[in-house]
Amino acid sequence: MRAKLKNNDPIKDVIVNHIKNNIKEYATVILIFFIGIILGIIFINNVSNEQETEISVYINDFIGATKQNAKINFFDLLKTSISSNIVLTLCLWFAGCTVIGMPIVYGTIGFRGFCLGYTISSLIATLGTGKGLTFGISTILFQNILLIPAIFALSVSGIKLYKSIMKDKRKENIKLEILRHTAFSAIMCVVMILAAFVETYVSSNIFINIVEFM
Repeated sequence: MRAKLKNNDPIKDVIVNHIKNNIKEYATVILIFFIGIILGIIFINNVSNEQETEISVYINDFIGATKQNAKINFFDLLKTSISSNIVLTLCLWFAGCTVIGMPIVYGTIGFRGFCLGYTISSLIATLGTGKGLTFGISTILFQNILLIPAIFALSVSGIKLYKSIMKDKRKENIKLEILRHTAFSAIMCVVMILAAFVETYVSSNIFINIVEFM
């Protein structure tokens, strides 16, 4: 009998092994992220009537302005998005390289969750559950499929580096771990740049098309 050929995917294996080897760190950052989302939702649900009106007016004005002029300067949007993601990568990389940077890493994760919960809740409060969810998911989901896992992975890499430094403070080992963290951060930076392209050319076009029917 012929031996069955195994369809091994080395990239998938690397990702799965990486997650398995750092499952506690991933559980921590995911928990912090979801706490941020919950805080964003709670914040919107407890704003004053005046603040709620301001948010509603801002969203409706933004949608109205887009309807009147649906043209988007994709190049400028791409530059802004890439710059923002590179700065975020550098911040997480630097925070991971310093012993006192862990609060920055955790704060960044929580803040991203807060922003996501705040945005979706604002859209639902203004447009209703159906339209709000449709509008939010279709315009935010695709780039975040790449962006959020990359941010998680960067944060876990920083946490792993911090633990390595605390466990073994020999300079040679610290330098090696920093090099690993830097190389991993560079890979995640590429993923986050790809997310910027998705945001610019996929999510923005979806946004324009959805706005026309609102």
